[in-house]
Amino acid sequence: MSSSKSGTCRRTFMKTGAASALGFGLAALQTETSRAQILGANEKVRLAFVGLANRGGQLLTAFSKSPDMRITAFCDVDSKQLETTAERWGDGSQTLTTDFRTLYDRNDVDALVLATPDHWHAYQTVEACKAGLDVYCEKPLATSIGEGRMMVQAARKYDRVVQIGIHRRSAPLYQRLFNELGLENKIGRVTVARTGHCSNMYPNGMGKAKPTAPPENLDWELWVGPRPAQEYQENITPYKFRWWGNYSSQIANQGVHFFDLIRWALGEKAPCSVCAMGGKYVVDDDRTIPDTMSACFEFASGRLVTFSHFESNGNPIMATDENYRALGFVEYRGTQGSCYVYDNRYVVKTEKPGQFQEKKARAQEEVYQLEGDAVLNADATALHAQNFIDCVKSRKRPNTDVEEAHYSTTMSHLANISLATRQRIEWDAENERVTNSEEANDLLFAPYRDPWKLTV
Repeated sequence: MSSSKSGTCRRTFMKTGAASALGFGLAALQTETSRAQILGANEKVRLAFVGLANRGGQLLTAFSKSPDMRITAFCDVDSKQLETTAERWGDGSQTLTTDFRTLYDRNDVDALVLATPDHWHAYQTVEACKAGLDVYCEKPLATSIGEGRMMVQAARKYDRVVQIGIHRRSAPLYQRLFNELGLENKIGRVTVARTGHCSNMYPNGMGKAKPTAPPENLDWELWVGPRPAQEYQENITPYKFRWWGNYSSQIANQGVHFFDLIRWALGEKAPCSVCAMGGKYVVDDDRTIPDTMSACFEFASGRLVTFSHFESNGNPIMATDENYRALGFVEYRGTQGSCYVYDNRYVVKTEKPGQFQEKKARAQEEVYQLEGDAVLNADATALHAQNFIDCVKSRKRPNTDVEEAHYSTTMSHLANISLATRQRIEWDAENERVTNSEEANDLLFAPYRDPWKLTV
């Protein structure tokens, strides 16, 4: 199955060409805000999937569980990946393209599902909004705070539904604990939340590689896109870009999920101060991000949040069960007890009174565990996908609206800025400016190389 940068593969043109021609007149009449109004309650949402490796395949699995959508296009800069995906997930009617820009003017696409590398999220989302398309975009939202704010502006200006793949907002367990029960009703006033990511990649990490010519099936120039020109290396794509600072970071890749759980549970918007320390200490690979890093966030309400990124030692950093497995992704430490949350359970442990305090238990200890069918029915990514499709039809804000994701992703970027400048950052969340360092403000927006420009 061959791909075409013009948008339609030869094998499917005869099947789709006539229908596309008949639909063109109607498409020309659509305004940027009218696509969703034309969608009826019983119509299927027509999706184009962009970025098909790794998480892209997982999203195809999740979205395929919805009876309310159909796939009309596949896109990937790797033509081999494109053909493999089309053979598995397509029925021969889909458009195949290696260039996402061909999707914006099509009349058979209502929304894009983006699982592209992080440095593409902002541009592809903003341009989709300008074209009148809704967007499901994987996390992290963007590679800079300025890009994230422009994504929010585009979603609002063009009245688009933009769901970010911080999928735990759609998980019933978290909704029960945070929305229905209220975390602080169980453990008292929370003053500290801890989270982190550990993986022992010592000694060789993701390895070292020399620049080479890119594979013939990969459009390397388009993969790099708005970032500075770089020669191809086999340890950059398709997944290892997450250890290259120009394209991603691990505090963004892993941290945004947990920062979002903390903000949601505690009703916080943004920190007022951030300090991060770390470096590439022992892992001998080509990475341009730390192998060891810790960040501390202070909130004006009187809370501290810490994130640890350890990639030269992988043992749990929080409380464990009898099998030495971490009790949760996030630890919330309250005045009455502590809570550990994980995708299929939460655990509440009571506080023991300290010096000069009355000796009695303070919180009701509890282990809430999803079991049996409840586990099977708690596929958060599939629920998140369905929520997006429902919102495309209803025009309601999705569970992880772009602005909520922006605030959670901002925490990651502030930590990276603090690390880069070796400074404690004082943050004005209303104006989204650092108040104590112009050097830090210079890092709020990722620069774009010509001809790429991000405009709302």
